Amino acid sequence: MATGIGRIGKNPELRKRIFFTLTMLAVYRIGVFVTAPGVDREVMGEIVRSSSGSFMGMFNMFSGGALENLSIMALGIMPYVTSSIIMQLLSSVVPRIAELRKEGEAGSRKINQYTRYGAVIIAFVQSYAMAGYLESLNSSGVGDVVSNPGIGFRLLTMLTLTTGTAFIMWLGEQITERGIGNGISLIIFAGIVSALPDALFQTIQMAKMGQLTPITLMMIVAVFLAVVATIVFFERGQRRIPIQHAKRVLGRKVYGGTSSFLPLRVNQSGVIPPIFASTLLMFPGTLAGMTGFEQLNQLVAFGSWQYNTIYGLLIIFFCYFYTAITFQPADVADNLKKQGAFIPGIRPGKRTANYIDKVLNRITFGGALYVATVCVLPSILITEMTIPFYLGGTGLMIVVGVALDTAQQIESHMISRFYDGFTGPRGARIRGRRAGA
Repeated sequence: MATGIGRIGKNPELRKRIFFTLTMLAVYRIGVFVTAPGVDREVMGEIVRSSSGSFMGMFNMFSGGALENLSIMALGIMPYVTSSIIMQLLSSVVPRIAELRKEGEAGSRKINQYTRYGAVIIAFVQSYAMAGYLESLNSSGVGDVVSNPGIGFRLLTMLTLTTGTAFIMWLGEQITERGIGNGISLIIFAGIVSALPDALFQTIQMAKMGQLTPITLMMIVAVFLAVVATIVFFERGQRRIPIQHAKRVLGRKVYGGTSSFLPLRVNQSGVIPPIFASTLLMFPGTLAGMTGFEQLNQLVAFGSWQYNTIYGLLIIFFCYFYTAITFQPADVADNLKKQGAFIPGIRPGKRTANYIDKVLNRITFGGALYVATVCVLPSILITEMTIPFYLGGTGLMIVVGVALDTAQQIESHMISRFYDGFTGPRGARIRGRRAGA
């Protein structure tokens, strides 16, 4: 591992990409501490810290602590994620968007443009709701969060928070194009990881003060390690469908006749389902802030059985939905037919597509149950054991999943220059996803 890390410095392009990614993430973290005008961050910090095990704590985690600091980036990247969800849904019902997805890079740029416009509109709506919510906190008894409430404060908040969201979108796109990995995922990753040092310090302090017994602390460590091991195991799991390439005779030479496999990941959708599900569950709070109808918050109160049930069902739905959008068995079967390849015992064409779709649905069911269990079960245990929320399954899955994907992208850059890989001196490298899952 140390040898592989040392070789990063020998690859100028990879070194520049990593340095650029770290620089953009540093800029993002600096922006988290730029307070929006007209608010008191100290009072808001006390309110958020007192609600660390609630839905507000979850929103603060996804924003990287920006809500606690009442930063200009308090909305985080969630408006962009929400807009992406809407575009994914529209692609299934609007023919024009479905056609754009088939137009390659040009169509993707157009869809990304629509997604940005939608994110700005959503940010305006959410920032207005956020301003109303901040004004309502003046009666919380802790202190005045907003010094001069009114229409002027709401308009200024809408402008600053929307600008902050647009800036985060730009940072994410720059990281994707000129850095390492998916920029949006890395920004969420950086926000969650930034809270870990403080989380570890508070846990140690609680143990020293006797608030956490040694047995409870051991249970925390055991749950943490078990969840991480489960995530790594399933994220690397795959089902390999055997592929046979037909022989072709060109002149005096024979081509083909080789065997390979089609890898289907157990969790084909990655960390997208919990992010999408968490974003959708933020809508009741947004509507409650706009309309004053607090029963919406009570309907899906964080940590309640209603919340956990809806959260788990949404995760399962998005696992199937996102997999169906990003992986088309018919296109895969058509490409295999064009290449003269086939699945042994399965006729090329429609039957191959049906077979791949059948296998994909089966492994997606297992993957969806895994994602829902990892995201919901630790949160239930945390609520029952009164452990700080930032050790929840959703955050761990995002952190571990993004870390694995980023490490694999770094490895790909290393392999392009050093064939013996990234993690070892004798051809060892990050293993592929486990077969037979």
